[in-house]
Amino acid sequence: MTTIADQLHHVQAQIAAAAAQAGRPPAAVRLLAVSKTFSAAAVREAALAGQRDFGENYLQEGVEKIAALRAMADIAPLTWHCIGPIQSNKTRLVAEHFDWAHTIDRLKIAQRLSDQRPAHLPPLQVCLQVNVDGGATKAGCTPAEAAELAQAIARLPRLQLRGVMSIPDPQPDAAAMLAVHRQVVAVFDALHRLPGLDGLDTVSLGMTADMDSAIAAGSTLVRVGSGIFGARDYSGRA
Repeated sequence: MTTIADQLHHVQAQIAAAAAQAGRPPAAVRLLAVSKTFSAAAVREAALAGQRDFGENYLQEGVEKIAALRAMADIAPLTWHCIGPIQSNKTRLVAEHFDWAHTIDRLKIAQRLSDQRPAHLPPLQVCLQVNVDGGATKAGCTPAEAAELAQAIARLPRLQLRGVMSIPDPQPDAAAMLAVHRQVVAVFDALHRLPGLDGLDTVSLGMTADMDSAIAAGSTLVRVGSGIFGARDYSGRA
């Protein structure tokens, strides 16, 4: 029987192979296990196998898991990433419970997160979500908007801007996918050269289907869910 630990180690081996193919050390790419819809018990199993970073899209579900797993003395502290859309009425949940937020694409949301981040916690680590290939209805700022928004976020006292995040649409072939991923990395590189933003270190890019090309392009963090936990069941959701 294949366990979550087995699948986790398989994904880690895939990351290492893709990094080697790209001439990069495996340690240059961090794995974010996307645990949305999966139970706290499933997260615990992955944590006991060594995984420390977990991503949640549904905020209330994520907060409940964070609380449940914080009380488990047999696992090390975990790092929790909000990787879903953040509405104005949900910023407090993110600010008070998560360590990272990957989907900042408006200054209003960033300002609320900074204002609501408790003083006893370290600054919330954030990424700017960039839309390099989609239409007006797709989340993320445009590459042209990224510099001004990033500099404004970097001035907020309770946030620490770490880099960019993107969810490109699937492309017809590997070369086209790689080209889109390189557009995201180009935005990161341009931001990294700006005054005051030279400490950026994160490109949150690539999921199960496009992980190899994301790593080849320069991703430093890949987001994998079903490859670790198995197929998701959305039947209980409206």
